[in-house]
Parts: sequence; structure tokens; C-alpha cells
Amino acid sequence: MSEAAAYWTAGTPARSSDVVDVVHPYDGRVVATVCRASDADVERAVAAAHACRARAAALPAHVRAAALDHVSRRLLERTADIAHQMTLESGKPLKWAMAEVPRAAETFRFAAEEARRWSGEVQRLDTDARSTGRLGLTRRVPRGPVLGITPFNFPLNLVAHKVAPALAVGAPVVLKPAPRTPLTALTLGELLAETDLPEGMWSVLPMTDAQAAGLVADPRLPVVSFTGSGAVGWQIRDSAPRKQMTLELGSNAAVLVCADYGSDVDLDLAADRIATFGMYQAGQSCISVQRVYVAANLYPALAERVVQRVAALNTGDPVDPDTDVGPLIDEAAAERVERWVEEAVSAGARVLVGGKRDRTTYAPTVLEHVPEDAAVFAEEVFGPVVVLSPVPSDEDGLDRVNDSRYGLQAGVFTHDLHTAFRAFQQLEVGGVIIGDVPSYRTDNLAYGGVKDSGDGREGIRCAMTDYTQERVMVLTEVTL
Repeated sequence: MSEAAAYWTAGTPARSSDVVDVVHPYDGRVVATVCRASDADVERAVAAAHACRARAAALPAHVRAAALDHVSRRLLERTADIAHQMTLESGKPLKWAMAEVPRAAETFRFAAEEARRWSGEVQRLDTDARSTGRLGLTRRVPRGPVLGITPFNFPLNLVAHKVAPALAVGAPVVLKPAPRTPLTALTLGELLAETDLPEGMWSVLPMTDAQAAGLVADPRLPVVSFTGSGAVGWQIRDSAPRKQMTLELGSNAAVLVCADYGSDVDLDLAADRIATFGMYQAGQSCISVQRVYVAANLYPALAERVVQRVAALNTGDPVDPDTDVGPLIDEAAAERVERWVEEAVSAGARVLVGGKRDRTTYAPTVLEHVPEDAAVFAEEVFGPVVVLSPVPSDEDGLDRVNDSRYGLQAGVFTHDLHTAFRAFQQLEVGGVIIGDVPSYRTDNLAYGGVKDSGDGREGIRCAMTDYTQERVMVLTEVTL
């Protein structure tokens, strides 16, 4: 085994005696060892971020943009090796890892573009007689250093969504990657180290939960951006209520296939998208398809198509380029999915395809007749399981989509413009995707949820807004 991978504290590599293994979820073999940050290096990272906050905020736009552009280019140059590394640590099938690296590159490119446009507003104030000769200038300035906490399921692009907008606005960032998937984030640190960003502007620190809790409480990190489970996210919010928070939490994403979507072409498209994005990432995505409501007149035809397509998906070693669905992150996660499906079946659900576990891999599964109080229906399954349900009308379907404590995104398959706008108005979610599944996301668009799915928005410009606050200057005796 080679030397344990270093972490990055205040932009420089460092090592500690606290070494942990990174294992491949598919077969459990050790693929790397990583140093977890020492308490001294965590403190050094936070102190450096706090000390350089003014310098970071004053960096010219071209310097920030150049650094972001550099990372974007280097990600594309190293796509193959970073994707392979991501597959080894996360179990993400290689075909999906190969797609994630260019997405992350695009996220950094979007951030570079926004850094160049981040200019503020000019407002004339002489609309009021007492303000004649006055001009207002408003700009957004960083709130201070950002603490980014990321999950295992997108170990590069969700890291990019913390780091890139922080650097774009001139805010130092301290990143805590997921314990199971630190390697990709540490590789990103290598690319950041090639830029001219000042010391203290960024750190990438694998760490313990206790160390992370200390950073959540640390007043020198006034902004926290967290993606992960709701239980942890709301605990973070409660523990530091005066901090600026962006919380991207869980979901139970729903699809409605409306009564007008009944041609063979329509049903084939809907079935393809539902099967693919119910099972991609082994269902380990907050916006993977979980609940599917189908107009009753279309239900038999759509259910048959979904089952056919799910049955055709390849499971196996995620390093194999032909694998569509790989393992869950660990055996405990696969056992939980297995248990939830068995409980649903015991309560009357029917397995149309799948329903079997092999160590960390759970077969892509489609269920029907699932009681609505079953965990696999009501909670976030975070596994390759889709539940099909017929509905008597589109209106009933919209109500059923809303009947959840989650609200991240929903998909509505319809050609009817009135139905589309009714869904946009009625659905209690952060995003409504018309003509597709809820799994669609583009990285420069507002993204976030309501209810138990979180608070705040990502998407580069939205995150930049969350990381900053308005500052106003008034000029007096100005000729307008």
C-alpha cells in the first residue's frame, strides 16, 4: 500500500497519523488510505480562512475567474482518471462517473462566468425630492468563510457546488468531504493548488464528525452549505441558528404521467426516463425517481414498459463500462433497502421485477400495490426502487405528489400547457420538470427544496447570493 493520501490545509498538503481506509463498495477491497486532518491542521485551516477573508473579497474578478477556469480545464483533461477514482471509492458505475466529471467542469466554468458578471446595481435616488443629487450603489459582499459539507453520492459535482460559488464571490472555503468518498475531493485540491489563489482561500479536510461539529459552531465560519440527510441537516440548523445556511436534504421524488401522454412514443419516452433515473446511481440521488403516479387509462401499458426496461439494466462491477446499476455505498444501506421492500411486500405490495440483494448490490426493483404508509413509499428509499400507482385523474395525481413531507423536484409528463402551469402552481416542490423525470438538473439553474427537503438554493448564482450580503453606498451631490 502506498503512502496515505494527504489532505489540504490552507492550500498546502499535510498528513497526520490518523489514517483510514477507503474501500470499494462493490467488493470491499481497500483502494486507498487517507489521512484525516489533525485538530491542529483543522484549526490552521480555519484561522487561515478567517485571516485571508478581506484579501479574498478584494481579489479582482479576473483572478477569481482565471482560477475557476483553470480547474474547469484540468478536470476535462483528467476526466478518465478522476472518473475511475470516483468509481472505486463510491461504487458509481463508470459510465455515470464519466458524465459527472464534465458536469463538474461545467460548474466551475459557470462560476468563472458569474465571477466576471458579479457587479451590483446602480439606483438613482432623486425619485424622492429630499434625495435630489443622490445615487445609490448596491453590491453583494462575502459574508465570510464558507464551511462546505458534502455527501458520498456525487463526490465531485456536489463538492464543486460548494467550492466554485465561494471562490467566485471571493469567500474562503473549508471543505469536509464525505468520509467514504474523500479521494475525488482531494484530487480537486491538487487542481486548486495549481492556481494563484492566496494561502488560506481553500482547504479540503477529511475529518471526524466531532471535528465537523466544532466547525459548525465556529463563528469564524459564518456560512454553512450542507448536502446530506435531513436528520443531520436540521440538527446543523438548530445548533447554529444565527449562521447563514444552505441545506440540500433528502427527497422522495415523484413523477406524474398525465392522461394526455398516451401515444406509444410518449409511453416509450416516459418508461425509458423512469427506468433509467429510478435506478441510476443505484437510486442514491435525492432526485432519483421513487414514486410514479400514472393516469389509470395508461397504467397497464406504462407499467409493462417500465418493467421491461428495468429488467434490461445491467448490474455488476461498476468499473465495467457496460454496468448500468452498481452497488449501494455499503452493505448496511443495501440491507435497509431489502428490509423496506420485504416490509412492503408483507403489507400487500407486489414485486414486478427485482427484489433481490447480493451483498451491497440490490437488484433494480419495481413495486405496485404499495401501502402509502410503507417506508419504501413514504420515506426516501435512496436505493434502486420505484413504486408505481394508478390515479383516476391528473388533479388527483398532483395531490398525491404533494402528499409527502418532502419537496425537492417533481416530473410531469404532459403535452397540455394548462396542465403544465397548473402543476407549476400547485406542486409543493422546489422544481417542476415538464416532459421529463425530476432527476433533471442543470448546474446554473436554481436548485433546492421545500418542506423536509431543505432550505436555500444552489445553482451557481443562487449559491453566490446565499454566500453574500448586500452593502449599500450613497453618493451625494451627484449630477444625474
